[in-house]
Amino acid sequence: MEITANVLLAVGASPAMCDTPSESADFAAIASAVLINAGTPTRDQYEGMRQAIQGATVAGTPWVLDPVAVGALQERTDFAREILQFAPHAIRGNASEIVALAGLGSGGRGVDATDDVAAALPAAKQLAVQTKGVVAISGESDFIVSAHQVTKVDSGHPLMPIVIGTGCALGALTAAYLGAAHIRGIAAHDAVVAAHAHTGAAGMVAGESARGPGSFAPAWVDALYNLTPEHIAELVTVQEVSSS
Repeated sequence: MEITANVLLAVGASPAMCDTPSESADFAAIASAVLINAGTPTRDQYEGMRQAIQGATVAGTPWVLDPVAVGALQERTDFAREILQFAPHAIRGNASEIVALAGLGSGGRGVDATDDVAAALPAAKQLAVQTKGVVAISGESDFIVSAHQVTKVDSGHPLMPIVIGTGCALGALTAAYLGAAHIRGIAAHDAVVAAHAHTGAAGMVAGESARGPGSFAPAWVDALYNLTPEHIAELVTVQEVSSS
């Protein structure tokens, strides 16, 4: 939570980790966006997430599902598939999580993907059609998938997968970008692309100075804070690919 909160603050968002059942619905109704992260849930947090989804749905608040380790553990897999009926505005996960969430594979090794990003495209497309939302597959290249659009984002650094919290933080940034885009009338697909571009560009900058994962983490947060839109555009390659 601390890592995610620091990342959100670095990009100008205002985080609140409100996961108690008695408060989450009310907070979701007044928030700009909501992240549902199935990281290490307790019974109360499962209920808190359900309440947050209910509050977001009633208020029309964009919400993001991060299906952490779905496929590897049954309870969270059942939970994530259950809440798909409420149509998340975006889903963000690694290839194995996306494949497992769609019911087309068994998942990865815990939070680590064992499936290739490109191989998860059919699963992402299926989920995008099912939810009428955006599905992002994170990996060496990121693919952002909507029902009729697929965008490839090339950015990032090899140290990112071995630094705790980068994936969860990306889910939170996706929610923040969706919230900002929703207010401004910007397409959800473009918002999810921008979140991945910002995250990956910061990884590229941090990798220039980091000597290992320990020094990479603070450099990455600093880069998220300091990067301009123009610099992000210079660093990141964004390509539209066939949606078939």
